[in-house]
Amino acid sequence: MAETARHPSESRYGNRPTMKDVAARAGVGLKTVSRVVNSEPGVTPDTERRVQEAIEALGFRRNDSARVLRKGRTASIGLVLEDLADPFYGPLSRAVEEVARAHGALLINGSSAEDPEREQELVLALCARRVDGLIVIPAGDDHRYLEPEMKAGIATVFVDRPAGRVDADMVLSDSFGGARAGVAHLVAHGHRRIGFVGDQPRIHTATERLRGYHAALADAGITVEDSWVSLGPTDPARVRAAAETMLAGPEPVTALFSGNNRVTVTAVRVLAECDRRIALVGFDDIELADLLGITVISQDAAAVGRTAAEHLFRRLDGAAHAPVRVELPTRLVPRGSGELPPA
Repeated sequence: MAETARHPSESRYGNRPTMKDVAARAGVGLKTVSRVVNSEPGVTPDTERRVQEAIEALGFRRNDSARVLRKGRTASIGLVLEDLADPFYGPLSRAVEEVARAHGALLINGSSAEDPEREQELVLALCARRVDGLIVIPAGDDHRYLEPEMKAGIATVFVDRPAGRVDADMVLSDSFGGARAGVAHLVAHGHRRIGFVGDQPRIHTATERLRGYHAALADAGITVEDSWVSLGPTDPARVRAAAETMLAGPEPVTALFSGNNRVTVTAVRVLAECDRRIALVGFDDIELADLLGITVISQDAAAVGRTAAEHLFRRLDGAAHAPVRVELPTRLVPRGSGELPPA
């Protein structure tokens, strides 16, 4: 059977039903449909029933564009993450979404992939779509591009890392204190040669965790050797090479402190292949860490996201105080790997 050719300009989906279509089907005026759609008074129960039946039959959905223009608000916020696949950002994003939902707002999120240019492109694209506010995990260290948007009224909160060269609210975890506690825990179990494998040095959390590492060893009177520290990309090949180098030679490290969850996963694999027992403490929890007995410094990602979203909506509700910096505590969770004595 021959298929009838479709005209190039013809839509295969058809047109959206309008309020005029609903009014015609229900046999009422446009104003009556508008009152029903917007839950306004002045419509009899029988008329409201006919309008609702027409709405359901036609599949009508309200177009909020006109309401946005009247109110100046879109009831939407943007969330810019580093990596949507990172387990840390799952509970953070969910917490932001729950707060947004409680305020009747839609959450739109995207990933910068740790690329400052992509972060800027994504943030400005969200601004162009007139989101009311932004929650940003920064990839870059210069956010002056956001100043015109913030002055125009887009509320902005930075999360996990500080904003660069702009004044804005920020919600962080105590990376310095958490790392200091984790390394001190290894020292308390007899370790004097402790390796640190972390993220790239341009990232705020990586440098804060390195600073905590140095502080804990200084507290114990231990001088850090250059060969004990490695910062860089968190891809498995780089982390594996760094860990294996620290574990080799006549005076290897007896313990590792891993700077984030991705580093910890590779470290666990490397240590599983090692011919001796090496202590490990990781920053961030990882899946199955409780079953594997991995000692971690745990961040409350959900609390970070919830706190950031609550600050954002306070700004949207008119709070005009100076920008605030909130730093949430971390927690040492001993499970076995960080309690091993030196081999």
